[in-house]
Amino acid sequence: MESPYTSRFWKKNWDENLSDLDPNIFETSYTEAIKDTIDKFSDKMAFAYQGLEISFGEVDTYSNQFANMLIENGFKRGDVVGINLANIPEYAYALIGTLKAGCIVSGVSPLMSDVQMHYQINDLGSGGKNVALVTLDAIFEHRLKKIADKLPQLKVVIATSVIGSFDKESREKVRAVREIPYGEVTPLEGKVVLDFQDDVLAKYSSDPPNVDVSPDDIAFIQYTGGTTGPPKGAVLTHRNCVSDLLIVQRWLNWQKGRGVALSGFPFFHIAGTFFLENCIYLGWSQVLIANPRDALHICNEIKKYQPTALVNVPSLYQILINFRKFKRLDHSKLEVCISAASPFPVESQKALESIVGERKLLEVYGMTECSPLTTMNPMWGKRKLGSIGLPLLNTELKLINPETGDEVPLGEAGEICVRGPMVMKGYHNKPEETKKAIDEEGFMHTGDIAVMDENGYLKIVDRTKDMIIVSGFKVFSAKVEDTLSKHPAIGMIALIGEPNPDRPGSEIVNAYIQVDPEYTYDEDEEKLKESILAFAKEHCAPYEVPKKIHIKKDLPLTVVGKIDKKILRAEK
Repeated sequence: MESPYTSRFWKKNWDENLSDLDPNIFETSYTEAIKDTIDKFSDKMAFAYQGLEISFGEVDTYSNQFANMLIENGFKRGDVVGINLANIPEYAYALIGTLKAGCIVSGVSPLMSDVQMHYQINDLGSGGKNVALVTLDAIFEHRLKKIADKLPQLKVVIATSVIGSFDKESREKVRAVREIPYGEVTPLEGKVVLDFQDDVLAKYSSDPPNVDVSPDDIAFIQYTGGTTGPPKGAVLTHRNCVSDLLIVQRWLNWQKGRGVALSGFPFFHIAGTFFLENCIYLGWSQVLIANPRDALHICNEIKKYQPTALVNVPSLYQILINFRKFKRLDHSKLEVCISAASPFPVESQKALESIVGERKLLEVYGMTECSPLTTMNPMWGKRKLGSIGLPLLNTELKLINPETGDEVPLGEAGEICVRGPMVMKGYHNKPEETKKAIDEEGFMHTGDIAVMDENGYLKIVDRTKDMIIVSGFKVFSAKVEDTLSKHPAIGMIALIGEPNPDRPGSEIVNAYIQVDPEYTYDEDEEKLKESILAFAKEHCAPYEVPKKIHIKKDLPLTVVGKIDKKILRAEK
């Protein structure tokens, strides 16, 4: 029987005039790809940050200085720079400067513990690589100093603050208003310690570095948390990154110089990195959001800059939906709201579009290992709320039974497997994990379970590790969460399983619920639980109905804004 996936039948539902791109255009480095944009838009605003506006020409100059700093301190092609910052201008200078020097970027979350930071830096430096770390002065003082002597491969530390880009007079004003804690940057034995503003941007040449960077060179090692085991570093080449950029830009018909962007995704996450890369390549102005949970600040920036594109995780959109000022804003210039990284309940999608305008929400799908995007709803054609859309250009995709490896028929749930120019080279220092993830045919096994319909549209129903087994039946948590979110009381919901003591090998479904802030009730939680349970029994299969319902004031979120099921499982 011929595979339904081989023909890529979904191409008939792509927008008109879309076709696979010539792979030859992927044969460039990211630094080479952005040269034309930097030259053309040198005087245009690249970043807006807390009232400060920075041009593309300044980004080019400062990134050159960062690159030259690395080179003069002995860094060569293949060495690594960890960037341990929030979404501030220095992140972009360091990222582009690192790539210009032929080195590798690795995002390091500022919320990491000492142990987690030690693990990542140690892993990055294996095999004799030099490592530099760009960090906040407060992290330097309170965390890095505790572990620095255990990191011999860490050669250079560059410290800054969240208001480092401002001049000294402005820094004092911002500091007084924001009450930002400062840490003292002191010498570290055996390390070169520099201040980003007073050393890197004051003492190093702004001439372009003389380094040849090829499409095959590694651009990023981005770590994925996963649900079990230590984080894995996905190795992404310049070709991986450039191919995904060009594919997505063609899909969306994004034109150079024509957009204004705002995103709450942190740059240390692949989604934030990807959007930053897009904006630099396209010559778009980007409003930097250092604290994605500050809804008032986001609304003020939207009012001031009137972005054409918003890119956020669903939980941030849900926060904005319930924020009065967001509802009152003029969204007429907004062209698209892209949602990524986790499932977005359909009811919440409808609520968002009722505020920003119909057909402005676009759900996409990707993962760190795929640079990251592989599927997306059409920009002009049919969009299906709750669907992650169609496979993108130059992308092969199939769904398999994760237990047998056999392809599943259309309409049945299977693990998404992807092949294309955006798929990573492998996991850093983990050859066995790489073999498990990328099969002999080059397909990346994503761990996400989806259903594909007869038109090629995909709907995520779960992660393989989030599936709950109840008496032999598979409960797809994302599917049930989407169904239950239609109950008017439910603002956010997460389902997890726990072992059933009465039935070995079976699990009990637990529902953790954060009440919608606009829902009013008499605070009788037991009565509310009964209402939700009755709703579940009406709309779900018997084995999908939660056996335990927990009402929580707030559900724990990851640094990106996804519901953190690890924490919920730890509560059991």
